[in-house]
Amino acid sequence: MFDLSLVRSLVAATVAGVLVGAGGDVVAQSSGTAPADTVEVSLEEALVRALEESPEVAQRRAQEQFATARRDEARANRFLTDVSLDVASSFAPGLTEFGGGANTVPDDLRYLHPSRQNDWSIDALRPFGRFEIAVRQPIWTWGELSGNIRAARHGVDVETARVDQKALEVAARAGKTYYSLLLTKALDRLADQTRDVVDRAQREINRLLDKGDKSVSQADLFQTRLTEEEVKRRIVEIEQNRATARSALRRQLFLSDGTTVMPAADELQPISFSIHPDSLDYYITRALQNRPEVDQAEAGVKAREALVDVAKSDYYPKIGVQASLSQSITLPDRPNPDNAFVGDSFMGTGTRTGIGIQQNLNFGQTSARVEQAQAELDKVKHQRTAARQLVRVEVEEAYRSLLTAKTNVESRDRAETISGEWLRTEQVNFDLDLGDTEDLVKAVRADLEAQARYLEAVKQYNVAVLKLLRTTGTLADRARSGTLLEKGE
Repeated sequence: MFDLSLVRSLVAATVAGVLVGAGGDVVAQSSGTAPADTVEVSLEEALVRALEESPEVAQRRAQEQFATARRDEARANRFLTDVSLDVASSFAPGLTEFGGGANTVPDDLRYLHPSRQNDWSIDALRPFGRFEIAVRQPIWTWGELSGNIRAARHGVDVETARVDQKALEVAARAGKTYYSLLLTKALDRLADQTRDVVDRAQREINRLLDKGDKSVSQADLFQTRLTEEEVKRRIVEIEQNRATARSALRRQLFLSDGTTVMPAADELQPISFSIHPDSLDYYITRALQNRPEVDQAEAGVKAREALVDVAKSDYYPKIGVQASLSQSITLPDRPNPDNAFVGDSFMGTGTRTGIGIQQNLNFGQTSARVEQAQAELDKVKHQRTAARQLVRVEVEEAYRSLLTAKTNVESRDRAETISGEWLRTEQVNFDLDLGDTEDLVKAVRADLEAQARYLEAVKQYNVAVLKLLRTTGTLADRARSGTLLEKGE
């Protein structure tokens, strides 16, 4: 015979403590569309697909491509910094006819005859074309060109680090959602067990009432029915949390709304992960080597150092060579005076070549720009120091959280084993009429609670492992290489 007060306490404890927290930390909205396809993904597959499909990562990659193009532009400025071609078309005047006696003038001197002049009448206008090619090549810029190239190259490194940083965030978020979905799946099975307990309690009360047993009353039946409704409400909550977690994972993988995503793992199990024997120092060292925030800060410092050199280059004269070639043509038959001292702007060829020196004499402005560049460099250096310290703090927090989560899993596992042994003992004693109903109900309650607490502890432990891998900067690389679930770091 069941003690109904204890059954009620069992169910209340189960409802209040065992069935709550089923993936409530995921954020998504469940679609009402009936699923058409089902896709099973493992943890590694989920992380890799999230990285491949994430628009956040794609946005950072676009910024990286932009920085790469700027680097290529800076490199292209090293040789033939300015190369231009100017082409113009218009009309040129014709020439007046020779006056008397002009035919006696030699052809190569006819342009000197005073009667030969430009004729701007409309009938005399002729087609005119001119092109000019100009080339400028710096010879010595006191670090301006090389500094711009270095700054642009390190700018690419900054954007690459930002891509890696966003990839770590996306991978960690996808992994947490994956394990939230697995937790709701496990709690759903546990909810079925809880419902069975309530059903058995109701059947027992009805049986005793039918027999006329004075130990139970209609009040016990009503209370159990109320408990049944509470269990139903909690089960619906679990189901909705599970749908929300599934929807969140589907959206992170960018699957269609008609697709149902399922974890390939059938049960929620702890990740096989061995903590490195050198412990915290090892993980901090790994993080300083791999964290993109540190790489980003280092690249930023180098880029700003290069820009300081660029600003200082204005203190010194820039030396370069420039050459140009121009050709003017007027048709038809406008003579080209072949004379070193006489030129015709409407006909002929011209060249200019020489070495030039350019010096900015406003040293006050140059000094101000150097100070600005130095201030930007100092700011980035402070950011680098802060980034390294932040990495240390995050790694230590993740490391200690993992130790706590690991201990919690081990403790919950032992508690589940103990509660299982207790339940089996009470069941045997009860079957042999040697046990006490109160002890049996307590054992059932303890076993259900232990299972739920263990599942939650496993989920927290797995998320803690992913967090440690993220803080050491290795999570995304391990997922892509298929070594995420291998033992150790």
